[in-house]
Amino acid sequence: MAITIDRLGVGDEALIQQLALDDAAFGLEPETDEPLTALDDQAARQFLANPAVLYWVAREAELITGFLYCVVVPLRSGEGSEVLLYEIGVHHQWRRKGIGQALLQTMQAWMSERDISAVWVLADNPEATSFYQACGFEIEEEQPVYLVKNIEHRG
Repeated sequence: MAITIDRLGVGDEALIQQLALDDAAFGLEPETDEPLTALDDQAARQFLANPAVLYWVAREAELITGFLYCVVVPLRSGEGSEVLLYEIGVHHQWRRKGIGQALLQTMQAWMSERDISAVWVLADNPEATSFYQACGFEIEEEQPVYLVKNIEHRG
């Protein structure tokens, strides 16, 4: 298995759009998960042009076997920035082959080159929590409460 990992950028809009449509294959229940709504061309280009967006894909030949999406968060103190690991997915047929770990190692190498030492993630299921712990993440004693508010669009 020859896996390559590449960071996506402007020009990879079609790939981002296809990954949204294929999202179920990377979810916990590929048989029942729904595809995501893909960004239009302009939104996909803006997403990939954003310097805070880090999006890597793992491939074997042209087949996408996994992806990792994170965001560089500027801070008002300390080191000046940290990374929010927003999402990682491995195609259900490629799980338990080290692809998730390889994606995390790629992210960590990128962080190390830029002297960013903190990365955090919200794990939303026991499998994810176990995976992250096996990769060196630790559960902090004090856990925040995750709150969401949806704002209505005007017009």
